[in-house]
Amino acid sequence: MQIHQRLQGRSDLQLLTLAAEHRKHPQHRAEAINACDIAMLCLPDDAAREAVASIRNPAVRVIDASSAHRTHPEWVYGFAQMSAQQAQRIATARRVSNPGCYPTGAIGLLKPLLDAGLLAHDYPASIHAVSGYSGTGRAGVEAYEGPGAAQAPAFQVYGLGLAHKHVPEIQQYSGLSQRPLFVPGYGAFRQGIVLTLPLHLRLLAAGTSGQQVHACLAQHYTGLQHVQVMPLQEAKALTHLDPQVMNGTDDLRLMVFENGDQVLLAAVFDNLGKGAAGAAVQNLDLMVAGH
Repeated sequence: MQIHQRLQGRSDLQLLTLAAEHRKHPQHRAEAINACDIAMLCLPDDAAREAVASIRNPAVRVIDASSAHRTHPEWVYGFAQMSAQQAQRIATARRVSNPGCYPTGAIGLLKPLLDAGLLAHDYPASIHAVSGYSGTGRAGVEAYEGPGAAQAPAFQVYGLGLAHKHVPEIQQYSGLSQRPLFVPGYGAFRQGIVLTLPLHLRLLAAGTSGQQVHACLAQHYTGLQHVQVMPLQEAKALTHLDPQVMNGTDDLRLMVFENGDQVLLAAVFDNLGKGAAGAAVQNLDLMVAGH
């Protein structure tokens, strides 16, 4: 819905949509997909795979917002700021997989440090994140905004089987050689994410400091749109992290906190902005420009 709203009024695009009674009909969906230049799939994983399999027109390009193709070797990962070459890869791709919300923050913090050699590829990464309830989809929105909203929990941690579907995505694109430990949660607010990742400097190369970690992130994202690295002194003045502070933007804000041999990496962003619809539209713009 947010993707559709963001594209309303654009004169460079013509939106093709299906009537409500045809949206779940495979034949109507296939006809619409094969008639467009770029298809944006906002479907459950199985339906997304089915939709892609129905493509017969070789000119059709796809942005898939589901998790169905995120680790597929033939799909380009749609995190443009991930590396120096990624935006160009997206611009010329036939198939782009939109990143998951949590992986956007985790990869945004980890990959620059792994690429620079500040973190070993087998570092035991531990990630904790809390999202607004819109991240659970329609069921979550209904639980918190529907008739039974008074009974909805204020906070809940889930993924206790340590097998969240975002883990392979985080591992693959950050460059970790071992599975990260990922513990997600939901809060009683509609949208926004705060994600934290602790580092123990004693496990890093001798002499590595929090300042070096921050400098690495700042250098990686210099000149790139949609990612902000907060200055160390500004971060030092913070006493808390508000998961909703970036809501309504399409930016990812990264921070580094330090105390002795402990460093805390943090990311705050809108799970429906840079974590979903905002990223999809960023990818669409790259693909349109690179066509």
